[in-house]
Parts: sequence; C-alpha cells; structure tokens
Amino acid sequence: MFQDNPLLAQLKQQIKESIPKKEGTIKATEKGFGFLEADDKNSYFIPPPYMKKVMHGDKVVALIRTEKDKEVAEPDALLEQSVERFIGRVKLIRDKLNVVPDHPQLKDAIRAKTRKGISHSELAEGDWVVANLTQHPLKGGNGFFCEISEKITDANDKIAPWWVTLAKHNLPNQEPAPQAQWDMLDESLVREDLTHVPFITIDSESTKDMDDALHTVANNDGTFTLTIAIADPTAYVAENTDLDRQARERGYTIYLPGRNIPMLPRELSDDLCSLRENEVRPSLCCRVTVDTDGTIKDDAQFFSAWVKSQGRLAYDNVSDFIETGHCEKWQPSEVIAEQVTALHALAKARMNWRETNAVTFPDRPDYRFELSEDNDVVAIHVDARRIANRMVEESMITANICAGRALREHFGFGVFNTHAGFNPEKIAEAVELLNSHGGETDVETLATLEGFSALRRWLNEQDTSFLDNRIRKFQSYSEVGNTPSPHFAMGLDVYATWTSPIRKYGDMLNHRLLKAIVRGETAAQTPDELIGDELALHRKHHRMAERDVADWLYVRLLKDSVAAKTTFTAEIFDINRAGMRTRLLENGAMAFIPGSLIVDNKKRVECNGDQGTISVDGNKAFQLGDQIEIVLADIKETTRSIVGKPTREFAVVAEKLETEEAAKSE
Repeated sequence: MFQDNPLLAQLKQQIKESIPKKEGTIKATEKGFGFLEADDKNSYFIPPPYMKKVMHGDKVVALIRTEKDKEVAEPDALLEQSVERFIGRVKLIRDKLNVVPDHPQLKDAIRAKTRKGISHSELAEGDWVVANLTQHPLKGGNGFFCEISEKITDANDKIAPWWVTLAKHNLPNQEPAPQAQWDMLDESLVREDLTHVPFITIDSESTKDMDDALHTVANNDGTFTLTIAIADPTAYVAENTDLDRQARERGYTIYLPGRNIPMLPRELSDDLCSLRENEVRPSLCCRVTVDTDGTIKDDAQFFSAWVKSQGRLAYDNVSDFIETGHCEKWQPSEVIAEQVTALHALAKARMNWRETNAVTFPDRPDYRFELSEDNDVVAIHVDARRIANRMVEESMITANICAGRALREHFGFGVFNTHAGFNPEKIAEAVELLNSHGGETDVETLATLEGFSALRRWLNEQDTSFLDNRIRKFQSYSEVGNTPSPHFAMGLDVYATWTSPIRKYGDMLNHRLLKAIVRGETAAQTPDELIGDELALHRKHHRMAERDVADWLYVRLLKDSVAAKTTFTAEIFDINRAGMRTRLLENGAMAFIPGSLIVDNKKRVECNGDQGTISVDGNKAFQLGDQIEIVLADIKETTRSIVGKPTREFAVVAEKLETEEAAKSE
C-alpha cells in the first residue's frame, strides 16, 4: 500500500534534504572501507556497504550521517567519475565475464560484456583487456558494469609488461608503417659537401638511430670551432602529410626498458636519416666558435650539408681512452684521436663555464635492463655518466643555445624549452626555508635568472642533498612554448632543442624554421600554439609508461630478495605522512617504507613531509637525501610495488632510544 506513494516519497526527500552534505573525493583502502576527503579538508569515514556504490577517485556529494556516535559519509550523487577507460584482467565467475581493474585501489570484479567483434570464447581467465565503464550505481545503475573493447594479450604472455603499459597510457605499440619508397623533398636548399670532414658519432653500442655527429677544431688561439651535424628527417617528411601528422600525434620516440617505439618509421630513424659510419647522409648543421673560457660566441651559422661519419664511437670506449690513455677494445686512428682530444678540451671549457655561470646537476647513473630472448630480466646494469657522455651533452647544449638565439633573433618564435624558476605562489615560502639554512636570499633575487642560478650553484656546494630535495617542491615545471623565455633550471636565457629530430617532433618543427633561416627567408609560420601542451602531455605519458614497465620488471627481478633478506643501499627521495620513498642505488628500483615498518609501534614515528624528516620518539632518524641500508619486506606482484624496511641496525638504535626515554621517566 506504500509502494509508489507520492507522499512517502516527498517525506523521504524532505528528510534527505535536511541531512548535511559534503562534496569530496573518494579514497579507498585495501580493507574495503574508505574515506571522503572533503573539499573543506575534513575526512569522513565510509563503511564498506557504502563503498559498493563508488570507486576510488570519484568526486561525489555525500550525506553526512551519525551512526553509532560516529560521523560517516554516504555517497549520494556523482559529480565526476574517476574511471572511464581502464585496463584489467578477465575473471570468470560462474562462466560469466567480469573484469578486475589493474589498479591498486580497485579490487572488485566488475560485471562485463564484450563489444561487437569480440567473442566471449576468445577470452580466458587472467587475459589482459581494455574496458570502458558503462554503468555506475550513482548514475542509476544496478552496480557497476563495463564493456570489453579490446584484448591486449594472454594471461601468461611474458611481453605483457610492455603491451599492457602501452595500452594503459593509450600509446602505440609499433612504429609508423613504412612507405613504398623514400624520395627526398625539393627544399630549395644548397647542401655543402662535407663528406671529407672527419665527423664522429658517440653513442651507446646498441644505438641505431644516431642523430648527431661532431667535428671539432682546436684553434691556435685557444678557441674551438665546433660543427654539429644533425640528422635531417624533414628532408623526407613534408609538413602536413600523413606521416608528419603521425609524428605530431606521437610527439616523441617511446623509450621503454628493453625496447623502443620510434616516432618515425625505422627506415628513416635507423637507416636513411641515421648518421651511420661511412654512409653519406643529409644533415642540418651549426658551426660556432667557443672561446677559451667556454663562452659561446655570437657567430653561429646554420647550413645544410652532406656528411659522412668517419668514426662510430661508443661512450665507454671513448671514456676509457680519455681517462687512461688507451682502450683495450678500441684503438682510434690518428685523425679520430685528434677529434676526441679536441672535443674533450672543448667540453671541459663548456663545463667550467656552466659550473661558473649557469646551472649543472650532479651526475646520476642510468639503469639498463638486460633481457633474455623470451623477455625475462637477466640483470640490471648501472651505466655511470662518464666523460664521453658529458662531451656529447655539452655539444648538444651548445647547439640548442645557438638555435634558441637564432630563432629568437630571426622570427621571435619557435619551439622553446623554458623553466620559470620558483612558483610565484611559493617563492616567499622558499625564501624562508633557504634563509633558515643560511641561504641569505630574497624574493627579488630568486625571481631573476642570475639569482636562481646562483642559488642552484650554492645548493651544489652543500654537504648533503637535503635542502636541494626540499626546495624542489617550490619550483615550477619545465614547459614547451612558442615564445623565447629563460630556462631557469639550466641557467640559460634561451634554449630551443633541434638535435633529436628523429626522436622529437618539436625538434622537427625547429628544423623547418632553421631551414627557413638558411634559405634567407624573413617570415615563417608560427608553430601551432597548442603544440607545447601536446608535447608536454606526450612526455608525461611516456615517462609514466617507462616507470610502469620498469616497476613491473623490478618486481620480477627482486621477487626472491624478500626471502633471501638481501641488504640494499637506498636513498630517500620523498617523505609523506605515511612513510618514505627510497631508490635502491644498486639497481634503481623504488621501495616504499611505511612508518609501521620503521619501528614496531607506529605511534612512535612521525613522518613530516613538509620538513622532509622522520622522527622516532621525538628524535630525527631520517631526512631527505639520506642513504640507508634496507631489506625488502614484501613484493606485491599485482600492484608492482616493493615495500622495504630499515635494517636491524636502526631497530637497535630505536630500542636504545626507547630505553633512554624509559630511564628519563623513572
């Protein structure tokens, strides 16, 4: 008799309207309950039954009720759905399709159906799929429901880390299709014949897409003449063609552990444009004088040329030769040795100039995965950045400074890499922190390129990286834009990259503008104002994909380390209220150490992210930048996460502190 009673429905609505409401974001936990992180900064408990109506990350309006003398939130209306497209694994429940999202906070299987063209019989337990959420309880649905739109790979495919990660970030899993033939464009450019000049390339031994070759002359007056030859894909890829649009959609070559996915077809990136030894290749060049003190003179000239590398050199071999005077694997000819020696001298001058006038950062090693033929992790190699790496790096920085100057002078636009220094909203707080540690600076000084650069040099002189780690959260992010602006993080007044055009679309755009300068043109088309945001987004997704695959491989490699109780040296690079994030120096893996594993009683631990410290019993025990010994406590393969804990040595220190505190209380 009460069914569909309008008076009863009206009464219910009136009661509901009288209940307090809060807007906020859902935070799920592994134990089934959750929290509403309200916009007013308060947090409200959500019991497990109410969590059945929402997902982690949903933005909702919730009713704030009092149940058993405790305020709880009941999600009532959906403002913003956190999950639309997601990656998951097939789970068959009574032969019915379900998908378990591949997400640490999404544990429940979601009922599913397949999109037209995908058969239920094609899918097996554990297969990886792409799905779209089509039904949400707070949008009138009876529970959650999704549609499987694509099968990624089989359950036990060892190549899953790569295919699943690329699908997760909606990235291509292969290079663009090749063309039937490749004809060079008629660009009205006169190319100088430099095939007789002894250019050299220095890369990793496995590199195929060699995009830069160098020639250095050490002049009698102590100056250097550096000629940088850069691979020229725009000699083959015309503007606004299908291939050009594909390159823009990709933004960059995707580099993942163990494999790469080129921005351009491999016929171009690895062959026709690659500056391979003894092969004649078209290039865009810059010739510039570098003074004895490392100053780049204002005489840079850009021109097109034919070049032929006369030496395909490897970083380690060149470094061995410079550092020890010989290399067992490689003995250069007199001409090549002369080139290496001259380039080394130039690089030392440039490094000295940047250390004195701009910004340099401490060298960090690269971690390289070695994989077997069936994609198992064999080892992780630590590749230190040695002198040969710095020689090439200084040459590329020099070339990009010259390009920035030329584009700024000729057109006033281009594709520029910029960095604004400190976030204007945080700079006052940064000054307060710096001055409390002897920084002796002010807002006006740090807002200038010179002041910011001086600060970075001062931070490099500190005994520890603690302050450097803390100050980073006050800085702006690097950006890509059309307008020439300083790059504070490098200490440079202008910077425009053009040295990797077979790997970066922005560099291709700058090639076309530099060629316009070479042709003597006084006007050119301004790059699309959206290109900077597009490239930044591409770069973000590529870095996330690289990290995701690495995390997966680290879990595979280290899964036996928990039982073995292997000790690792780790550096603390982030601290939050839950614990600290560390990087294992032996292999680059990230391990999280929760406060509960620092000592047995987590109430004794205070993790202060604002201060960058962790205290035990009121005594500072850890801080950002510290190197500590840890063991791995747990490896979670489903979430590709590693949990660590400090070694027994710290536990002994903690027990000593506890004993001392007990003695004081007595």
